[in-house]
Amino acid sequence: MKQPFRTGFGFDVHAFAKDRKLIIGGIEIANDMGLLGHSDADVLLHAICDAMLGALSLGDIGMHFPETDKRYKDADSSELLRIVNNLIKEKGYIFGNLDAMIAMEKPRIAPFIPAMKEKISLIIGCDEDQISIKASTTEKLGFIGRGEGVSAFASVLLVNGDK
Repeated sequence: MKQPFRTGFGFDVHAFAKDRKLIIGGIEIANDMGLLGHSDADVLLHAICDAMLGALSLGDIGMHFPETDKRYKDADSSELLRIVNNLIKEKGYIFGNLDAMIAMEKPRIAPFIPAMKEKISLIIGCDEDQISIKASTTEKLGFIGRGEGVSAFASVLLVNGDK
């Protein structure tokens, strides 16, 4: 029997690197460094993909888009999220809501959150009020506090679309 609701949790982390664009939540943010990764290293969209996949016990982003596959070299993570969302729909579920947290010292990204919400809602096909994104620092503690990288956490609710 298909459950009426499924929840999933996702986490991702990427180090800063020179000569890379900083893309978070599908939005390019002006910065002297971007994030290191096989794809565009969008830490937020990767955490969201993992949460959605995890909700239906479908593995993780690395299983679906492995680093060893050249098709995903410098891939746009917006497209990866679109593929994951279509997979969720194929399994008979629809997106309920997202609660996400981005942890980084700088640059300050709070001004970019409305654009991130808009971008994600367009990819998933939901209302912006179904998406919550928050940002925090780590009070100068750890690798994030030293400005070495960024992490993101995401929790999603998926709803049985068969009703």
